[in-house]
Amino acid sequence: MKTSDFDFYLPEELIAQTPLENRADSRLLIVDSSSGDVSDNRFPAIINELQAGDALVLNNTRVLPARLHGVKPDTGGHLEVLLLNNQEGDTWETLVKPAKKAKKGTRVSFGGDTLTAVVTEELEHGGRIIEFEYEGIFLEVLESLGEMPLPPYIKERLDDPDRYQTVYAKENGSAAAPTAGLHFTKDLLEQIEEKGIHIAYLTLHVGLGTFRPVSADELDDHEMHSEFYYLPAETAEILNRVKKNGGRIIAVGTTSIRTLETVGTKYAGEIKADSDWTSIFISPGYKFKVVDAFITNFHLPKSTLVMLVSAFAGRETILNAYAHAVKERYRFFSFGDAMFIK
Repeated sequence: MKTSDFDFYLPEELIAQTPLENRADSRLLIVDSSSGDVSDNRFPAIINELQAGDALVLNNTRVLPARLHGVKPDTGGHLEVLLLNNQEGDTWETLVKPAKKAKKGTRVSFGGDTLTAVVTEELEHGGRIIEFEYEGIFLEVLESLGEMPLPPYIKERLDDPDRYQTVYAKENGSAAAPTAGLHFTKDLLEQIEEKGIHIAYLTLHVGLGTFRPVSADELDDHEMHSEFYYLPAETAEILNRVKKNGGRIIAVGTTSIRTLETVGTKYAGEIKADSDWTSIFISPGYKFKVVDAFITNFHLPKSTLVMLVSAFAGRETILNAYAHAVKERYRFFSFGDAMFIK
């Protein structure tokens, strides 16, 4: 298939720039993958789509305030550094702008001398390996100096950084939020549990590759980015019990889907505790092994995420649903509205 097969018309004004005052006030488009039917609702109605005995799987990754503004002490030049992956100890893979000003050996200071760094390796596309030096605990230093790394299509300032975190965010490590989870409030999660739905957690640290457009013309030529995941034994036990009892596994977000399907592929359809890196690319033709339904946001045209949801529901069904969402003025992307695809 061609990348252009997953393009669609999206007016720029539908790209949500700020979160709603109340997380659960977002809209919910319900899509039946077998019939192609769609229906409009509000997000709290998700509880009516879930049945006692189902499992709702949430990604509890926490977004790091990973954007740093630094100065080169020797020239006074400014650099923006975005943390991507912790390599080992205090060494990080980063994205630096302007990259041409960050040659190997370049020193950078952040917040005076609170945090300093040296470029140890130059990578492609502005990537740099950087080693940091600081006093105390790195995450505390980062909290004091760093900014939330909002996606490039969000131009507005975010006044409350917690709105780019899920209410259940726990494990530090993401460069971006698992945005399908942003719609949940603690009250709504409690109501879901009270209905007899099991809530289970896994971790996938989202990388910036999730926003990278597909540059290859053919899907088979696309090289997927790699992300770290962790599926604990407790979650594996819950999901296996739910499956055995005839319940559904409902993933919240494409990150949860990628983790569950990675494990299912690795263990021939079984769900086991596991921790590894995944570069799974789910596109039409893929046979789902674990996930029965899922909640997701509206994604970028020609993105791997549109391809993933099309693999589950069918390309025509998804593009028709997106056309409906555009017509009905749904809000798109990270701070936008949600879909439930069953």
